[in-house]
Amino acid sequence: MPDTMTPDEFLAAATVEPAVFELRPDYRAMLVVIDGLSPVITAQEGGQGVDELIGAAEQHATGLLAASAVDELPHIAAWREAYRGFGAKPQRTRNSLEALTRRAEKGLPRVNALTDIYNAISVLHQIPFGGEDFHHYQGPARLIRATGTEPFDTTANGEDSTEHPDAGEVVWCDDDGVTCRRWNWRQGRRTGLTDDTRTAFFILDALAPASNAELHAAADALVDALTDLGTGVRATSRLIGAQ
Repeated sequence: MPDTMTPDEFLAAATVEPAVFELRPDYRAMLVVIDGLSPVITAQEGGQGVDELIGAAEQHATGLLAASAVDELPHIAAWREAYRGFGAKPQRTRNSLEALTRRAEKGLPRVNALTDIYNAISVLHQIPFGGEDFHHYQGPARLIRATGTEPFDTTANGEDSTEHPDAGEVVWCDDDGVTCRRWNWRQGRRTGLTDDTRTAFFILDALAPASNAELHAAADALVDALTDLGTGVRATSRLIGAQ
């Protein structure tokens, strides 16, 4: 469906249902669509810049964890509380920001150019990020409290598998099913970023004490980092909040 929608139309149609704001009135989502990408060029020309960004993120995480326990970092602590609010156990299912910050001290994972870049910026700005292939979406993005019947495509023991969220779980989804479980815990395979992605959709999640200014700064850093991954790279964004 995004093939028939412009980025502006796609973002305008994205929604966060009221039940999510009832759970966390302080929640905001910064949605960003970036097109004109050719991420494979990082392996040929721009790999050093990605390496430097990842190195900076790893160094930043080391400094944060030298001064504070990971679960006491302000935004990570807020997401732990949010997870408890819909029944998830944050010590077992860590939000993406916490998982990356913990891992960054010993080295961030390397997946592909787009994923490596947004993971690094997530750690540097202490904002949870999600990244998806815009053209694999079916209908606009929606953040909902799940019924428990929605399909989620993943892998189990190396095999393709379909799971279902818990009833009441906060999930991102489109018309075909869940695209990310537990708000920002695990993304599905169907909409994942690859080196073939030409238009990417990013979700930046914020709770208090993270400010809108910090969300905008993280989104700007993402756009700046991706500018060299193509010719005529264009970014469109929308901030969704309770107010």
